[in-house]
Amino acid sequence: MELTGKRFLVVGGAGFIGSHVVDQLLQQDVAEVVVFDNFSRGSRENLEQALLDERCSIFPHGGDILQTDVLQDAMAGMDGVFHLAALWLLHCYEYPKAAFDVNIRGTFNVLECALKAGVSRLVYSSSASVYGDAVQEPMPESHPLNNDTFYGATKIAGEQMLHALFHRYQGTAQHFDYVGLRYMNVYGARQDYRGAYIAVIMKMLDRLDRGLPPAIYGDGSQAYDFICVSDVARANIKAMAADATDQFYNVGSGTKTSISELTKLILEVTESDLEPAYEPAGQTFVQNRIGSIEAARNDLGFLTMVKLRDGLRELVDWRNGHREQVEARRRAAGVDIQQP
Repeated sequence: MELTGKRFLVVGGAGFIGSHVVDQLLQQDVAEVVVFDNFSRGSRENLEQALLDERCSIFPHGGDILQTDVLQDAMAGMDGVFHLAALWLLHCYEYPKAAFDVNIRGTFNVLECALKAGVSRLVYSSSASVYGDAVQEPMPESHPLNNDTFYGATKIAGEQMLHALFHRYQGTAQHFDYVGLRYMNVYGARQDYRGAYIAVIMKMLDRLDRGLPPAIYGDGSQAYDFICVSDVARANIKAMAADATDQFYNVGSGTKTSISELTKLILEVTESDLEPAYEPAGQTFVQNRIGSIEAARNDLGFLTMVKLRDGLRELVDWRNGHREQVEARRRAAGVDIQQP
């Protein structure tokens, strides 16, 4: 899709990733960007700069994807939709019925309203959680869906609904194109404490702020693919502009980083001389996950630009300049930084 002069709805646009998508959309010559968000996890502070642009606004009548009449009104006249609204992994673990309502029924509502509104293209935020633990490295998009979490199940359901509705309406007036993005481990500015594998960064930084050693659970060999949120936002823009459709793509760096290596980088970036404190392993949903980047590079023209060390530095700088916001997010998540 050509982005120039188009109108976009960002569902979940006040959240961690969504607000960065909004920022990068406004760097394009778009006509309008409307944020649809119920602020259960997102915040108006995340949109502070974006709202200075007259092309950007928050939909004034609500932002809950379970309220289909409000959602349908927000979709009117939109050319493209980014769907990022979802309950996160641990919330889905604790409250599977709520996860069904929001992540599955809510996603169906987004798709149904997009079809009725004549939206041309939709970008869906999926997750690498659909894969479970890697059985090969790096994981291609054809990797088995070995997920065993309810969060991953909701993302698989969203992917399957998109694929089925795409074929159901292909060739009709209601048809729209779509791309799904399977995010690896996203970190960066505006991050909160609710990502099962990413909150570890914020908790380590909390402890360092108070002169406490960063905690590593287990032996630190757990390894993931970390990607900066600004790169993830850029992947969303690339996906909206691409010709590819009815496909799902990994969005990651393709680089394997263990928790021990991550901790070492954090200590270097913060110039700390503390040593990690090793603690007994806690609950871990995935031990090993690194994505292949070939398909996204070939079909979307996407490659990461931010190295992990640089991204961690950006996150530290953001924290230092937004202490009140960080504290509010910590309280909202019920985080006790005194405990490892």
